[in-house]
Amino acid sequence: MQLLLCATVKIFLCPLGFELQFRLGPSLQGRKVMVHTNYPLEGQPFQRHNFHVLEWNYPSGKDDDSDKFCSLNLKIAGSYQYYFGCGTTERSGGGYIVVDPVLYCITIQTYLSKCLGHLDDWPDRLRVAKESGLFQVLLLLADQLAVNPDFIPEGQSYSWVDVGALVEKLRKEWNMLCITDVVYNHTAANSVWIREHPECGYNLVNSPHLRPAWVLDRALWHLTTRVAEGRYKAKGLPADITNDSHLNAIRTVLRQDLFPEIKLWEFYQVKVESAVEQFRILLQNGGKTGGKPGLKIVQDPQFRRYGNTVDMDSALETFCGTNFSTCTPCCFYDQAANCIVGNVVYERLADHGPKLGPVNRKNPLVTRYFTFPYQDMTLEQELQLLDQPDKSCHFLAHNGWVMGDDPLRNFAEPGSNVYLRRELICWGDSVKLRYGNGPEDCPYLWAHMQKYTEITAKYFHGVRLDNCHSTPLHVAEFMLDVARAVCPNLYVVAELFTGSEELDNIFVTKLGIASLIREAMSAGDSHEEGRLVYRYGGEPVGAFVQPSLRPLMPSIAHAMFLDVTHDNECPIQLRSALDSLPSSAIVSMACCATGSTRGYDELVPHQISVVKEERFYPKWNPAAPATSASEVGFHTGIIAGKLALNKLHQELAAQGFIQVYVDQVDADIVAITRHCPSTHQSVVAVCRTAFKDPKTHQYDTNVPPMFIPGKIEEVILEARTVDRHAGTYKKDDGYINGMPEYTVEIKEHIPLQDSTVVKQAGVTSKGRSEFVQEITFQKLTPGSVIAFRVSLDPKAQKLVGVLRHYLSQFSPKYRRGSTADENPPELCVFHRLMSKLTLADLNVLLFRCDSEEQEDGGGCYNIPGWETLKYAGLQGLMSVLADIRPNNDLGHPVCANLRQGDWLIDFVSNRLVNREGPLAQVGQWLGAMFNYMKHIPRYLIPCYFDAILVSTYTTALDAAYKLMSSFVQNGSSFVRHLALGSIQMCGVGRFPALPPLSAKIEDVPYRVNPITGQKEQCCVSLAAGLPHFSSGIFRCWGRDTFIALRGLMLLTGRHTEARNIILAFAGTLRHGLIPNLLGEGRCARYNCRDALWWWLQCIQDYATHVPQGHEILNCLVTRMYPTDDCEPRKPGEVEQPLYDVIQEALQRHLEGISFRERNAGPKIDMNMRDEGFSVAAKVDPATGFISGGNRFNCGTWMDKMGESEKARNKGMPATPRDGAAVEIVGLSKSAVRWVVELHAKGLFPYDGTKIHRDGKEVFVSYSQWNQQLQQSFEAAFWVSGDPKDPNEKHPDLVHKKGIYKDSYGASGPWCDYQLRPNFTIAMVVAPELFTAERAWKALDVAEKKLLGPLGMKTLDPDDMVYCGVYDNALDNDNYNLAKGFNYHQGPEWLWPVGYFLRAKLYFAKKLGQETYGQTVNLVKNVLSRHYTHLERSPWRGLPELTNENGQYCKFSCETQAWSLATVLEVLYDL
Repeated sequence: MQLLLCATVKIFLCPLGFELQFRLGPSLQGRKVMVHTNYPLEGQPFQRHNFHVLEWNYPSGKDDDSDKFCSLNLKIAGSYQYYFGCGTTERSGGGYIVVDPVLYCITIQTYLSKCLGHLDDWPDRLRVAKESGLFQVLLLLADQLAVNPDFIPEGQSYSWVDVGALVEKLRKEWNMLCITDVVYNHTAANSVWIREHPECGYNLVNSPHLRPAWVLDRALWHLTTRVAEGRYKAKGLPADITNDSHLNAIRTVLRQDLFPEIKLWEFYQVKVESAVEQFRILLQNGGKTGGKPGLKIVQDPQFRRYGNTVDMDSALETFCGTNFSTCTPCCFYDQAANCIVGNVVYERLADHGPKLGPVNRKNPLVTRYFTFPYQDMTLEQELQLLDQPDKSCHFLAHNGWVMGDDPLRNFAEPGSNVYLRRELICWGDSVKLRYGNGPEDCPYLWAHMQKYTEITAKYFHGVRLDNCHSTPLHVAEFMLDVARAVCPNLYVVAELFTGSEELDNIFVTKLGIASLIREAMSAGDSHEEGRLVYRYGGEPVGAFVQPSLRPLMPSIAHAMFLDVTHDNECPIQLRSALDSLPSSAIVSMACCATGSTRGYDELVPHQISVVKEERFYPKWNPAAPATSASEVGFHTGIIAGKLALNKLHQELAAQGFIQVYVDQVDADIVAITRHCPSTHQSVVAVCRTAFKDPKTHQYDTNVPPMFIPGKIEEVILEARTVDRHAGTYKKDDGYINGMPEYTVEIKEHIPLQDSTVVKQAGVTSKGRSEFVQEITFQKLTPGSVIAFRVSLDPKAQKLVGVLRHYLSQFSPKYRRGSTADENPPELCVFHRLMSKLTLADLNVLLFRCDSEEQEDGGGCYNIPGWETLKYAGLQGLMSVLADIRPNNDLGHPVCANLRQGDWLIDFVSNRLVNREGPLAQVGQWLGAMFNYMKHIPRYLIPCYFDAILVSTYTTALDAAYKLMSSFVQNGSSFVRHLALGSIQMCGVGRFPALPPLSAKIEDVPYRVNPITGQKEQCCVSLAAGLPHFSSGIFRCWGRDTFIALRGLMLLTGRHTEARNIILAFAGTLRHGLIPNLLGEGRCARYNCRDALWWWLQCIQDYATHVPQGHEILNCLVTRMYPTDDCEPRKPGEVEQPLYDVIQEALQRHLEGISFRERNAGPKIDMNMRDEGFSVAAKVDPATGFISGGNRFNCGTWMDKMGESEKARNKGMPATPRDGAAVEIVGLSKSAVRWVVELHAKGLFPYDGTKIHRDGKEVFVSYSQWNQQLQQSFEAAFWVSGDPKDPNEKHPDLVHKKGIYKDSYGASGPWCDYQLRPNFTIAMVVAPELFTAERAWKALDVAEKKLLGPLGMKTLDPDDMVYCGVYDNALDNDNYNLAKGFNYHQGPEWLWPVGYFLRAKLYFAKKLGQETYGQTVNLVKNVLSRHYTHLERSPWRGLPELTNENGQYCKFSCETQAWSLATVLEVLYDL
């Protein structure tokens, strides 16, 4: 599992035994990151505050941030923290990981321990759980360090050791585990130790802010006694409060009698006389105040009456200034009165409340908020105790909860007025504990609770954090650390009532909670109850198989799903007794921990009060009569049904039924399917709920039929709640008894035909793979449940086993449920079959966009109602499935298409079968696999289709990498992803894209033309970009090909194919140029000045990079145009070695090139003006620069021609870049330097050439030309910004200083001075032209002004014509924008980034190790964004360009060859 480093409050659940990897997100790559964690080192104990640094692993053996990771082997359950720092910042972010203990199956029943009686009686009472197939929970309160005396029979002595022995006995003999409540935020009010150590609670000494609340609480108690005595009857307030007039009387008594009597405002007021006198003295002394205006009351920290003071500095400033404000005393009377009355309404009037009856001492008007351990006295006497610390320290605040409060805030601490405002829903039997910030604040309490925790963890298998949301987090963290030190795999359960999943996550992550208690009773109807089943666990049926190495996704906390908890109202009171069984069945079908509360199964028709219940649970007796109150058996309530359901729940968990489907059949019927993805067995439980009592509600007698896919093997159980006429419920005085009138009628493991619930079952078949049984019900009455065991039909079961057998060669995950094929098809082992494919074959298998496929008469698959896949090959589907798979998005249109028919399935295999050779065999293999798949139910088709495709795709990638260079094979994931661009862009179409090579060249591929039947060459060609430049005459462009060739072909090891492309273009040389648009050579356009130099650069790169690469110079080139004006010659008619072709190109430039394009006019360019068809290029004799072009054409890569008549830019190039373009100067310098070096080594026969100049034949030495370029460059191109610079001809045009010009000698002089990224190209190919310091300054300007998220701005954003948004469809009157005129005037192109970063790396080395290290980090950070885009793009490529700031541009090619290539070159340089 992989976790990208980021700050988070989400839950990351990690199974025990997994490896967790930390990887760098894009924003962290290129930065020094250190990951710290408190997960303990091997053999060391866990210490929460002890962090250690994780070491980085480098899978590729290189310092590549895209692939490196640090990891943890998760062997210890619990919650662990990690954080990471960048550079000098120690903590830049972090989070928590929760390692789950191994949980196979949990079914649980909660008990109140006080209702179990003496310890000797516990087995008889707990046996109910055993016979129902359950765990149990024991709720142990009172003194934490000693066994409750109520559990010990008279004359005996029991300790925790005895409890532990009982727990161990239950484990061994009953196979049951015991977990217990741990309560940290309160203790029983009668605990002896709290009386001896009152500092452990919130009392009036250590928490004086509670003094006013205590006064109010005592006054309310005395009001209770007066009301009980009838003393307020005359005011309309009797002891028996039954209506609204009585409530109004309470408000009146509070306002008129109680509040005036206790004068709470005095705790918040100033003694006026003293304050005035102090102020008078200060005013007379004229002291400097420095205070802020406004009268400010300072609260007395001891909360004494009239103890508050005035901030005299502010008072003096207010008096002396002009701003005067008054202070309004705090008053909580209205809120307190509202809460008091609201409490009375619930406890005495509400139908869903306890209806306590008349006010008396046992049931006071409101629950007391504080303990009062003294004899009765008058209120006046009690108030005197406020100032007696030895007494007031024993007035301890009770615990409780506050509706809607922030659970991370301690409501008893200073700053909270919960007790004063009477907002606490109080538990009068408990005292809230006061821990402070750490053990030093209350040593006894921390030590006491630590010992309590150690005992609990020693004797129990798990703990339930009672009232977790009100437990201070730092306390719970500390105590759970203690517990896990004793029991490392402690099962931790908690109840949280935060009302917020995000707040729940904080508790779960920090405490390592394994399960959160969830309750079916929270559902208002059966639909919501079914939704909770789906929500709390399991995958959807037919879920995809996830890869072993996958991102760690946020998840919701594991649930312990209970039908009811002991805290909430009885379901029978809110629903009906008949609903108990079906709701239990719904819960039992959930794929998570489940459980119940003792009493639910026995149909106890009231809530068993945690506080007030004093009766015992009945004991177990299998023969107990229905009317027995002291004993229960199988026929009591729904126990028999619950036993069957719990056994089923455990079976489903043990056998891997981890997939869930919930079907709301009608308003009351919920059908839940649990499915095993290995065996494809299912269990379908149909539950008819009874939220309303059938005696008072008319249920529909027409139950809709159900259609169950597969073959029903048996009825696992059918059960109905029935009336057995055993009398009516009467509450027993000694035992917690249930309703005797109901029991369960149940049958288990019967044939379908023996069912009394099912009327008939018909078998239907929908096609070859849909075997469906139609079920009609006759006795599915409210309160009924029936569960079916379902298998695939025998044929489907057999074929899915065979399919899994073949898939198991790719992943062991498919071994379970697999069966060998009795008649295996005649197919090769798939890995061996894949090894026969060439990289050109893999282009067909994996990629090919729609226009490429259309050349062959096909196209990409269109998903009806959605969209067309990006590729016809596997990548088209893999890109989509990569988004579907992690989220199990089975509702996606692709999944719907797969379920509805075989069209897409057949498309995948048939397009390959129709080809020849190994590709056809791969298609046959896929067809065979798909044939097995077609016979299984349609709901399983998406997951198996994905499994087959993933297996094929990953095998294909492995085969592809084996055919590539060691740089790719040993490279990072980023390198490999980019290298796939070579397969994506390099392919062989139906028609040859390249001119023929000489027949004398070795290793040239041939094929038989399917139309002519003639043998023809089928060399790989390189598409410029997809989808726009992928097929036909627009596939191959000279410039694009040779900018991309080094990265996509030479670095990936495709040397022979690269050679063939170089020689093919060499054959098209004409006028000393190679074509821009190749057009198969016959439709070529020779209208660019730079393609020839990119071609020469690639020949140099080939000779340098490929072993014995210089031999390419001797390869024969078959010339298509041996003279400028000839018609295309036949292959082999005129041939010459490549070095002669190179010589011709150099000679023609030195001589000077000038011609008019053939067929000039609208036929070849409908926008260009007539002057633009004139092409010129020459070497400037003064500088040696290649110069050419005019203002009506554009001979470099920035070649946008105006198209808008409306804006009057038609026929005008946006960026003519005539003169000497900086990158062409750099490329020519590189070429000339290289031929000089070659000649010196005897590898190139020419040291110069003869040309005609001024009417004379002269010899130009390449060495002299090389030196001339070297001497001329910086003088001509460096923009110093110094007005006195003698080299600067136009100082008035300087817009940016410290840069290199974009051109030299342009017809529009200002164009020379525009800041563009082109000079970085010259820096890479001819770094010797640049002074390191100047180069670094220029690169710094480019970084600040031009570098975008993915690309380089093509123009300085400070330029007046800059516009970063390219819209080729826009046609308005804006000259600079219409019809995409700004194509190269701001939009951010990706390929120049590669040259910028390579230039940075080169010159950084020149400036020292520190600068180089910083540059490497910059490069990694920039490239991380490309990696992210590459992974997320459905095209699995990098775009041609983006709009400003990296925004998506819909007019860009989605994946561009040179974008991929130049980024790959940067990684190679790294």
